[in-house]
Amino acid sequence: MHGLVNVLVIIAVIALVVLRQCSAQQISGDRRWWVLPGVLLVMALREPGLVDPRHEALSFVVLGAELAVGLVTGAGWAWTTRLWRAEDGVLWSKGTKATVYVWTGGLILRAALYGLAAAMGIHQGGPALMMALAATLLVRSGVLALRAAGMPQPYPDPAGVASFRPAWKDRV
Repeated sequence: MHGLVNVLVIIAVIALVVLRQCSAQQISGDRRWWVLPGVLLVMALREPGLVDPRHEALSFVVLGAELAVGLVTGAGWAWTTRLWRAEDGVLWSKGTKATVYVWTGGLILRAALYGLAAAMGIHQGGPALMMALAATLLVRSGVLALRAAGMPQPYPDPAGVASFRPAWKDRV
């Protein structure tokens, strides 16, 4: 039953994340961006089957490769996400076409790793996938938080209306 629950959690998280990426999302100053990836990581670590006991060394190599793909996918996802500040000062984000390409590339690489592991007789369970997804979300959220912190803040002009100072690269 644990395997089914893990698969359902993974599908639910991916569906939630993809749905949120397809529409503009307001970015709050919330400092809890690490909570969902942290919960996934804890769930992955407490489940048996993170590594295949019959092929322990190779299983760790494949898991490391999956985590590397997850980290690169998360960073690419965050850097291809469009960030902007509305006239009222609210920060927004939305995935771009490049974000879709990053997601697709990450999924293809993960499927290739899974296929390679299966061809070598290494069993990869839900916990490994959950850990890689946690790494992806953690890096994506962290990079987005850093990018959001670097966005120009509104400042009141003499008339009391919020406006924005141009970013350094907007000045010529």
